[in-house]
Amino acid sequence: MSRARTFADLATASEAGNLGQANLIINGDMSVAQRGTSSSTSGYNSIDRYNNQWGQISATQTQQSLTSGSPYEAGFNNFLRLTNTSTSTNTFSYQQVTQVIEAQNIANSGWNFKSSSSFITLSFWARSSLAGTYYVRINTDDGTTYYRIKAFTLSADTWTKVTFTIEGNSNLTINDDNGAGLYVMLVPHYGTSYTGSNASTTTWFTLTNNEYFPNFAQDWGNTSSATFDMTGLQLELGKVATPFKHESFGDNLARCQRYYFKCGLAANTFIGGAGWARDNNSIHVSCPYPVTMRVAPTALETSGTSSDYEVNYRALSATVSSGPSFDTANRFGAFISADVSGTPLTAGDSLRLVGSSGGGTDSFLAWSAEL
Repeated sequence: MSRARTFADLATASEAGNLGQANLIINGDMSVAQRGTSSSTSGYNSIDRYNNQWGQISATQTQQSLTSGSPYEAGFNNFLRLTNTSTSTNTFSYQQVTQVIEAQNIANSGWNFKSSSSFITLSFWARSSLAGTYYVRINTDDGTTYYRIKAFTLSADTWTKVTFTIEGNSNLTINDDNGAGLYVMLVPHYGTSYTGSNASTTTWFTLTNNEYFPNFAQDWGNTSSATFDMTGLQLELGKVATPFKHESFGDNLARCQRYYFKCGLAANTFIGGAGWARDNNSIHVSCPYPVTMRVAPTALETSGTSSDYEVNYRALSATVSSGPSFDTANRFGAFISADVSGTPLTAGDSLRLVGSSGGGTDSFLAWSAEL
């Protein structure tokens, strides 16, 4: 199968009015994973921009490689896998993966979200080890929350292309700001405490009795080692799902770094900007971000121990004894503080912060501005 767009693809997209429209999903090809490729912790912990959440069950989230199959033939080399590592009959159990889109990106997309004659279309590839009916959910955040859901059926261990065309609704509110605008959620499993007949699959609805979806036919949450895979997520203006708009890794990474930025991860790697000594053993280091972040981060994420970092100054080096720790930040960069062993510095010394020669992959700095 060819990876190239056909003339029929382009003609259909042109007729639908969404030829060349941007993908509102970030990292839809699952290629960027700054935090790492595997985690057994719920939340933002593997592939960038995807919040993998579960409750009353245990799971892992991993970035995996494609070497064959329909998504690979369409140009995808990576996918996100969710694996159930426990079993549960708890009616409050759930497993979901979400990307939250900034409100201003939706408000300025060209979609007249208050008109039932204006459309956006979500498309993606999905696969599960367990045959059955699964759901995708779109919901707003501003004003009254409205939900729009679609069922899709998967055969076991078979990639399926899913499309979901969504009309506007006069009740929707999406602000023109940098807060949450639209939630896009793929759901392998919800227990019966979250399902029921009040969830409509044909129109926008508001929540009644916590019934987000109809009952799930299969019991993914009670199936040990069940897997759910996805890749190629695209949300675009118009009524037709066009071929995925692939972008360079660098452009994709830059879009991800608006929400999360990580640097370091190797011995002797430069991980701080210009710094100076406050006194004999404390330092102040600036860390500019490569792109403007969504909001000012309020915390610094590090790994390992203080001794995984060191300070270079006057052709010398000193091991960090305390820190690095968060000082201040805005949307453009941050300042961090740390102490070094002994009193080797002179106030005003110019310096830089690096991963120590023994720090290996444990020394990094990271900031989050996730929604």
